Amino acid sequence: MRERPRLRGARRHPEPLYGRRRALKAALHPVTEAVRARRRLAWLNEAGMRIGTTLDLRRTAEELAGFTVPELADGCAVDLLESVLRFQEVDRFDGATGTPELRAMAVSEIPGLNLAPDLVGELSVYTADRLVRTCLTTRKPVLVARMRPSDFDAVAPSRKAAEVMRRAGVHSYLAVPLIARGVLLGLADFVRAGSRSPFTQADVALVMELASRAALYIDNARLYGREHEHVVTLQRALLPRSSPSTPGLDVSSFYDPADDPAAVGGDWFDVVALPSGRTALMVGDVMGRGLAAAATMGRLRTVARTLMALDIAPERLLARLDLAARDLEEDQVATCLCAVYDPHGGTFRIASAGHPPPLLTGPDGTASFLDVPAGAPLGAGVIPYDPVDCPVPERGRLTLYTDGLLRSRTAGLDTLLDRLREAVGGGVPGDGTAGRSIVERVGGDRSDDTIVLVAGARPLGPEGDVYVRTLPPDGKAAGQARTAVREQLVKWGLHDLVDTTELVVSELVGNALRYGNAPGELRLLRDERLSVEVSDSGPDLPQIQHADVSDESGRGLQLINMLCRRWGSCRTPEGKVVWAEQDLPVRAGTAGP
Repeated sequence: MRERPRLRGARRHPEPLYGRRRALKAALHPVTEAVRARRRLAWLNEAGMRIGTTLDLRRTAEELAGFTVPELADGCAVDLLESVLRFQEVDRFDGATGTPELRAMAVSEIPGLNLAPDLVGELSVYTADRLVRTCLTTRKPVLVARMRPSDFDAVAPSRKAAEVMRRAGVHSYLAVPLIARGVLLGLADFVRAGSRSPFTQADVALVMELASRAALYIDNARLYGREHEHVVTLQRALLPRSSPSTPGLDVSSFYDPADDPAAVGGDWFDVVALPSGRTALMVGDVMGRGLAAAATMGRLRTVARTLMALDIAPERLLARLDLAARDLEEDQVATCLCAVYDPHGGTFRIASAGHPPPLLTGPDGTASFLDVPAGAPLGAGVIPYDPVDCPVPERGRLTLYTDGLLRSRTAGLDTLLDRLREAVGGGVPGDGTAGRSIVERVGGDRSDDTIVLVAGARPLGPEGDVYVRTLPPDGKAAGQARTAVREQLVKWGLHDLVDTTELVVSELVGNALRYGNAPGELRLLRDERLSVEVSDSGPDLPQIQHADVSDESGRGLQLINMLCRRWGSCRTPEGKVVWAEQDLPVRAGTAGP
């Protein structure tokens, strides 16, 4: 059969085929949109698992940038306002006035793109001609679907960066604000380059949804950081800012707050100057966390300082602190260790209320835990506490710490104790950073506060800055005390203080004879001031009395109060001491012949 010839220029009419295609496309459109919507929801759901895994601002920004490249864009940068990094309540940029200060927190781009963005950590100031400024001002997304040559200067941070973007083939730009709970936190901007299709309005809606979720994670990190900063600030404000003069001791302290703000607040320490060169070292830990524990810690530390001025026996101090802890409304208990150092003889008197034992390091570097009876924690109502007297050799060290130093999820307690013994026994810095060095050597996971207090014994001076003499229990005591004072002050070159000090020591010895059974020891200490102390076995602390004109006695303490810089009394394990301090003459800053 012959084939019928086809006329030139004749062709089949395509309308039926095209019509069928349009009809099929229209029929499949709902299915296609449903698939796309499902993919978007799955992508956003994955974002919720990969962004905000920590409560760190920088880490959250890095997760946002890393998640969007290359799935959504070829490059992404996340900038946060400086106010957010300072954990402030609201942003300082209201859009109408001022220049926004943002800091680059994260940058991510596909390999080989090399867009030369702002360096992470650097401060960026956006002028009015930048599209980023428009995004921050209006708090709405900015889309440049097809970038023209003039758009690169409005997008890039510099002319050089604009040229780099042109050469990289960037053709589409999108910036979205990061807003959470009504607070502007910063922005995220995205670029596409090469053969990739430009951003569309559908991409804008998708990125805005992603940005709103990421902004919540960033704001949570901001609130977390603010809480941590507040608790640590309160904790540091309640701890001593500087150490007093500690004759015969070199004291260094280190406080390392926990990473979790909920774990901060319970640890405390104190260094208290006591009469005649004695020093009290205290370390404690409230069994609680957060602001409530910090408040309890501050109250206990205040009570402890007050009690230490009245009684330098650590076992009695802990007993009184136990009563004070039971009166607190928070119904919290605490551990505490108190060590009182006496430079005359170089001994520590130590008592513990359920606290970890201290370590003693000898001059040869050998460290060992002291066997201190662990009493019940403060607030438990179980007293008394048993003290231990521990001599410390010259150049020896006593290390006190809290149990946060021994917390770890990966190492056992025995391992941490061995690390602590090695860290304390090894060569620690002598520039005041001994505590930090010990914490770094022990390791741990910083899940709790950590305090380390290191006290190194040293000689008082080449000619002896402490003079101690036992007085007879009779009327000869006053004369012998005056003679001893005169001779010792002359040796020290303190001639100007001889007459006043003789008068003061006469009154102190007279009070000991009359009200304290008998005087015990006379002690002189030359440090920043001249201290005179007389001990006795009487239980009652002296007080200034009101003396009438006709009274022949009762003016001794009034006279001491006028002649001395300050005076006081406190109980000891054997009775009490009464002391007085005088300022040294300016020319007597160095020892005499």
